[in-house]
Amino acid sequence: MRDMKIDDFLAELAGRVPAPGGGATAALHAAQAAALLGMVARYSTGEKYADHADTVVAVIAETDTLRARALRLAEEDAAAFTAVTDAYRLPKGEERSATIARALAGAAEPPARVIEAAVRLVELCELLLPIGNRNVVTDVAAAAEAARAALTTARVNVEVNLGGIKDERVREELNIRMSGVDASVARADWVTAEVREEINA
Repeated sequence: MRDMKIDDFLAELAGRVPAPGGGATAALHAAQAAALLGMVARYSTGEKYADHADTVVAVIAETDTLRARALRLAEEDAAAFTAVTDAYRLPKGEERSATIARALAGAAEPPARVIEAAVRLVELCELLLPIGNRNVVTDVAAAAEAARAALTTARVNVEVNLGGIKDERVREELNIRMSGVDASVARADWVTAEVREEINA
């Protein structure tokens, strides 16, 4: 996926194929949020930003890591969902049911990890907002909106798998991992509101 042209990826996304789908797009939303924050941080270096140099350097390193992680999760999501469709093709019986349950648990993992990455990306938006280069402050809002989309899209992609997961411990763990989504969405909304207030003042 990482080597595809955007047009080719979108054509595949639009095709009647099991994957990529919503889970992969959630991860790509997160990757775009990370890239935008990396760009803002790189525009916030030099003498003018010396007081926050250590923070900016740390943000650059972390967003680069998160960008790579999110891209990897997009690929993992596509592979995991393909495993689900393969499981549903098995002959009916106990083995099929068990295989489906395992595949669904596996398919819930990439979007759950996207949620974790997106929560952190919203935190980084909040961190950069007051100290970043004002010429690219709208890109902090764009990153917040991309992270918000990652959060809500990834959540629904975890939820769709929950019904078929038989292991109560796994279900409970996934619910716990999703529990902070609404709070992070509210924080992303706050970032965007703050940026809009600044640019419209």
